[in-house]
Amino acid sequence: MLKTLKPRRFSHLGRLQFSSIPEISEQFDSLHTGEKKKFSFIISKVSEILSNPRMQWKTSRELESLSSKLRPRHVAKLVEIHENTEVVLQFFYWVSKRHFYKHNMSCYVSMLNRLVFDKKFAPADHVRILMIKFCRNEEEMKWVIEYLSELSRKGLGFSLYSFNTLLIQLGKFGLVEEAKSAYQEIMSNGIEPSLLTFNTMINILCKKGRVQEAMLIMSHIYQRELSPDVFTYTSLVLGHCRNKDLDAAFMVFDRMVQDGIDPNAATYTTLINGLCTEGRVDEALGMLEEMIVKGIEPTVYTYTVPVSSLCAVGREKEAVDLVVSMRKRGCEPNVQTYTALISGLSQSGHLEVAIGLYHNMLRKGLLPTMITFNVLINELCGARKVGNAFRIFRWMEAHGYVPNTITCNALIHGLCLIGDIERAMVLLTEMLKVGPAPTVITYNTLINGYLQRGFLDNAVRLLDLMKNNGCKPDEWTYAELVSGFCKRGKLDSASALFQEMIKHGLSPNQVNYTALIDGLSKEGKVDDALALLKRMEESGCSPGIETYNAIINGLSKQNRLLEAERLCNKIAESGLLPNVITYSTLIDGLCRNGGTHLAFKIFHDMQRRNCTPNLYTYSSLIYGLCLEGQADSAESLLREMEKKGLTPDYVTYTSLIDGFVALSRLDHAFLLLRQMVDKGCEPNYRTYGVLLKGLQQECQLISGEVAIQHETVYSSTGSKKDVSFELLCTLLDRMSEIGCEPNTGTYCTLVLGLSREGKTAEADQLIKHMREKGFSPTSAVNCSLIVSYCKNLKMDAAMEIFDSLILQGFRPPLSIYQSLICALCRKSRLKEVEVLFENMLGKQWNSDEIVWTILIDGLLKERESELCMKLLHVMESKSCTISFQTYVILARELSKLDG
Repeated sequence: MLKTLKPRRFSHLGRLQFSSIPEISEQFDSLHTGEKKKFSFIISKVSEILSNPRMQWKTSRELESLSSKLRPRHVAKLVEIHENTEVVLQFFYWVSKRHFYKHNMSCYVSMLNRLVFDKKFAPADHVRILMIKFCRNEEEMKWVIEYLSELSRKGLGFSLYSFNTLLIQLGKFGLVEEAKSAYQEIMSNGIEPSLLTFNTMINILCKKGRVQEAMLIMSHIYQRELSPDVFTYTSLVLGHCRNKDLDAAFMVFDRMVQDGIDPNAATYTTLINGLCTEGRVDEALGMLEEMIVKGIEPTVYTYTVPVSSLCAVGREKEAVDLVVSMRKRGCEPNVQTYTALISGLSQSGHLEVAIGLYHNMLRKGLLPTMITFNVLINELCGARKVGNAFRIFRWMEAHGYVPNTITCNALIHGLCLIGDIERAMVLLTEMLKVGPAPTVITYNTLINGYLQRGFLDNAVRLLDLMKNNGCKPDEWTYAELVSGFCKRGKLDSASALFQEMIKHGLSPNQVNYTALIDGLSKEGKVDDALALLKRMEESGCSPGIETYNAIINGLSKQNRLLEAERLCNKIAESGLLPNVITYSTLIDGLCRNGGTHLAFKIFHDMQRRNCTPNLYTYSSLIYGLCLEGQADSAESLLREMEKKGLTPDYVTYTSLIDGFVALSRLDHAFLLLRQMVDKGCEPNYRTYGVLLKGLQQECQLISGEVAIQHETVYSSTGSKKDVSFELLCTLLDRMSEIGCEPNTGTYCTLVLGLSREGKTAEADQLIKHMREKGFSPTSAVNCSLIVSYCKNLKMDAAMEIFDSLILQGFRPPLSIYQSLICALCRKSRLKEVEVLFENMLGKQWNSDEIVWTILIDGLLKERESELCMKLLHVMESKSCTISFQTYVILARELSKLDG
């Protein structure tokens, strides 16, 4: 706790504790020798000037010169030691008007102590009012009340003005109980309250919705034979609106009109805001028109809430029109109006327009608030426009705004969305170093980012780091982890995390249970999923339709369709309605198990029940028809879904292409490829693989016919790899023939697929072919090639691509550094490892992530503990901050090797 001044002359006033006012003696003692001399010199010179009877100190050039050096601690000391109270009071007022200077609380304490000691209560009352108005927060306000109570016991009684000032300030900080105490003191001290006193108290209570207590105060108005005014009634309207009792609010409104009190803009604004809060936007707009008709000019605050409310219900055009209307009336939008419009337009998909408004704001000289920045950054990140979000973020920081947790969480979410978990972790480092402190949302977003990229170990390490940093995981943390591990087939780990959640006192919710049930079902462990469903129900957690859908999916894949049907009946009994996913899951199971005719029965049944089929429904049926050799019927179904406004995706087209390839109708399959590309649907490696299969079959058929004609057995003279590249070239030629020219995306998709399959020779040939055609591989393709080369220990080729990427300014992810370091290590090129590692440290990374990815998952898995420790020392020598938890993980992994 901080202390008030402890003046020698005024010790009889007692000592009060305050957290931001150190004692002057303590302030002085904390200065070093040079500062003490400077402090004493300023005090001595100013005191000398103030004491000189022959000098008009207010016009003194020497004092004017010294005044720029004056700080509150100097003023507080001068007030305490100077002999002439009148002079020191005038100096107190004079210095407060200097543009470079502002009193702090210790100055007011010194001045009040001095005046009360000298029993100069009139000027003391004025200084007291200034002190009350100076309060900047609730803590200061509470202390001032205590301090002033002490002074009142020393003879400084309150005037009506100072009491009213106190009430207004208490209302500003929402200190209702303190305001009630002050009000009671007014009523019991014989001070005659004014209408302002009553109105202030009524307003304080009504802001908190305490209307009954406010009505009691209103009775005091009548007792004093005063009349309520527009402020009184407007406060009561506000109180009822805060309680969401609009009927009562309108009764007060009608009463004030009957009493001859004309409502003003604040009255109408309060009602309009109340209507908007309750979703009654049209009525609010009606009141806005009414006040205009009555000649009451709306303020910017009157317009802002309706603008926000219109945006919230998807009526953005009306919101924009309303802003245009207010400007025509000469009412310029303020920051809040712009922010409301920006928020509404962003969330309704009009992000470009919202950004335009943001720039318009800046051009008009309106400074955005943190809410404005957060809305834009959040929406830009959600739209994966992370570069634009960071540009706004940098502008914000450059202009003195301090990002809060919402800002940082939005940026981390955006980075994770685009797969840049490394930059997201760098932002976490900044948050841990300088703030704001990460929240459970921050960690959950990062954990999900790791899980999406398949970095399960790092996700768990981050969970440990989260706990170690004092942030408690919640149900959503575990839901993400359980779901992520299930998707990667790590059911034992998922179950262990589920049990850990329970052990930590968290009750699994519907999402947690469903995540594990879904994972078990997808892995074919349907009986375990059913057992967990029973446990879920017994624990009092009701399964949702998603829970049942997960099990139905598992049962359908195992052709346990009768059980799936029984579960559907159970859904109906529990009061849930089967949704499109329920039906589509059953349809998919039937189609994959030769029951397409039964699948169509369910398809027609869901339509009869007004459950509209989605893309997945049609894709499953198309797959089933193609599987049964009915590709023409499948294509007819494709046309039907297009007529219903559903756009086929690559899964739908690939199934259909595969169906025609199976029927040896390769020309028609390529025709479908052309249609697919024309409609903006990019083929994937699986699509091209199906067509390559068809070309392979066609090649074999032609070769077989030639062999029969020559009565010889066909034998390929080329290697399998040569044939594969020839087929790739044939695929590209056939695409050109049908007017579907291969582009960068085509080549990159093929190269990435070949790299993942370890076919580096074919990938190399295709890259060469690609360059000859004037196309350049993307960074993703180059990274994939580096990994492929590293697996095959072709380190010169890998390093050549890596160096090229660095020269282009590309920042490879840590996984690329891991692949290169481990492969170089296997080739005993240790000097290159050290150089590469040191170069990597020269860029911005999260130090914990470096240890996790490079040292633990890289070198220690290669059993290179000595090199691992060497590189750890390099990190430490470069002051890379590594968390204690990461050291613990590293030590644990090292001990496993020693064992």
